[in-house]
Amino acid sequence: MADPATYRPAPGSIPESPGVYRFRDPGGRVIYVGKAKSLRQRLNSYFADFAGLHPRTQTMLTSAASVDWTVVNTEVEALQLEYSWIKEFDPRFNVKYRDDKSYPFLAVTMGDDFPRVQVLRGAKRKGTRYFGPYSHAWAIRETVDLLLRVFPVRTCSAGVFKRAGQIGRPCLLGYIDKCSAPCVGRVSPEQHRALAEDFCDFMSGNTGRFIKRLEREMREAAAVEEYERAARLRDDVQALQRALEKQTVVLGDGTDCDVIALAEDPLEAAVQVFYVRGGRIRGQRGWVVDKVEEAATGELVEHFLLQMYGEASIPREILVPALPPETDAVIELLSEQRGARVDLRVPQRGDKKSLMETVERNAKESLAQHKLRRASDLTTRSRALQEIADALDLDQAPLRIECYDVSHIQGSNVVASMVVFEDGLARKSEYRRFSIRSGDGDVASIYEVICRRFKRYLEERVATGELDGESVTGDLGENGDGPGGMNDAGAGGGVNGASQADPGAGMPIDPETGRPRKFAYPPNLVVVDGGPAQAAAAQRALDELGIDDVAVCGLAKRLEEVWLPGDDQPVILPRASEGLYLLQRVRDEAHRFAINFHRAKRSKSLKESALDQVPGLGPARRQALLRHFGSVKRLREATAEEICAVPGIGPSTAEAIVAALRGESPSPAGQGS
Repeated sequence: MADPATYRPAPGSIPESPGVYRFRDPGGRVIYVGKAKSLRQRLNSYFADFAGLHPRTQTMLTSAASVDWTVVNTEVEALQLEYSWIKEFDPRFNVKYRDDKSYPFLAVTMGDDFPRVQVLRGAKRKGTRYFGPYSHAWAIRETVDLLLRVFPVRTCSAGVFKRAGQIGRPCLLGYIDKCSAPCVGRVSPEQHRALAEDFCDFMSGNTGRFIKRLEREMREAAAVEEYERAARLRDDVQALQRALEKQTVVLGDGTDCDVIALAEDPLEAAVQVFYVRGGRIRGQRGWVVDKVEEAATGELVEHFLLQMYGEASIPREILVPALPPETDAVIELLSEQRGARVDLRVPQRGDKKSLMETVERNAKESLAQHKLRRASDLTTRSRALQEIADALDLDQAPLRIECYDVSHIQGSNVVASMVVFEDGLARKSEYRRFSIRSGDGDVASIYEVICRRFKRYLEERVATGELDGESVTGDLGENGDGPGGMNDAGAGGGVNGASQADPGAGMPIDPETGRPRKFAYPPNLVVVDGGPAQAAAAQRALDELGIDDVAVCGLAKRLEEVWLPGDDQPVILPRASEGLYLLQRVRDEAHRFAINFHRAKRSKSLKESALDQVPGLGPARRQALLRHFGSVKRLREATAEEICAVPGIGPSTAEAIVAALRGESPSPAGQGS
């Protein structure tokens, strides 16, 4: 690992002009390319405070051995050069977008003497017009099969075309009128090219003139009693209409735009693009990217636009989830490549906003499917567990991981969650949720929930005979789970400890349900959402309970740092590490589970009112009171005598209602009446 100070440029040697810089490793390979408005400011930021940099930036600097730069005149030139260098050198520390699959295109080889319609994948070829991409090849073939009735363009390979010309007999498509058979001279090269150009015009969205022309010819044929020709033209019109029906109209006629949406987490991002031409969705494409460097949404959009539109055709409007930092420069570059103005905007309302939400849902689904494929790989899971064991210096791979997270809003409705991963997969039947009683901050909440969970674990060990009951300190009535304390994630009811009176109390498996007792098994690793303070609180709880065979770590969300109790410096796992990916997924699942419970609890508390606390006042009489007075405010202003006027409300209940609404204690007379 190199010391950045050894290759830091001399003071004053870096120009203040805009430009592009390259970091190289000891072998001379480019490992990072960046652009800057001011090269001096940007490069000095790398060397001024190494300790304050992001861990991934630190890794890049220690992997590099030199840095050089090129000065340009404008920010647009910097964007162009940055894109060219990223494409040329493929630096490993730059964001790289990769297809989540190879998408098929409908291609027309206009560069050939006799243009051919075919399905193509991969790199684009010069002289070929492309339409799409499409999600499935069969969708293209269905559309082409319909259009060949009207535009009988050649679809055969070069070998078939040459052989048909040699023998003087067309292939089957020529006999069924789905090819104009230029191979045997039925049409001239000019006539065949005109058919191919009409085909391209139709696919580009200029559909109205073809249907109108066919309908006019159909009426003319019927007028002169050429009914067979009129019937063929009618079928041609229907074929074109069916081809159009396969593409949904989503925006106004003539709208050409690309709609780009992202779904991201701290490690990865998924990008989805819908191609809208003539107001219709003509194709869809997706990418998944590893976030090798820390980047905001706007920066990811900028990287994506430069990489995607380096060679692809650019529409007149591009809808994005966030504008890039250098919006004007990006627009100028895209407009220059297109040869006309390009609008880059974030949709705020209407059909475009709705379409953006649809694309965003597709991006989220794509990221979820990518994570699922990655998590289902047994080899990858095994490697992730071993990487965690090596990084945390564990004796064995953590086959059971429990993660805890706390959720609240300004200290109200404080809850915590516990999620369980076994062999790298979620074990949802083992999830638990807690209502926190202390409410003294996240650190105290972590301490409380760890105490409660592992005190129950010790009680289970007493039940199985592994521990003497006197060795378990504390009182379950105080730290355990009473009403509203800890709830099973599935049933939502209270969780009761094992009883010595149970027939199967000495076994970790409940004989009645056949399932493991709720806290019979300890984890190999406890992960808490937070930094050193939260990790220390969890370790303190385990130490006080005398548990010394469970490892603890904290995962800080901002920089994805792993903190061990008592350590001054975090453990930094490699950015592309499967171990870090697993820890992040465990932490995110705990966060999701905690938020869901918090929302449910907060929603319930919002629906409750002071009337719910009045003994003996059921839902029917509460509704009767609200109907009579119109609101809780008017009911609060009413006297006990006025409340007694409501049918079913007696004097003692009225006194209790007044006391509850005004925060008073019921009078002795009222209580005795």
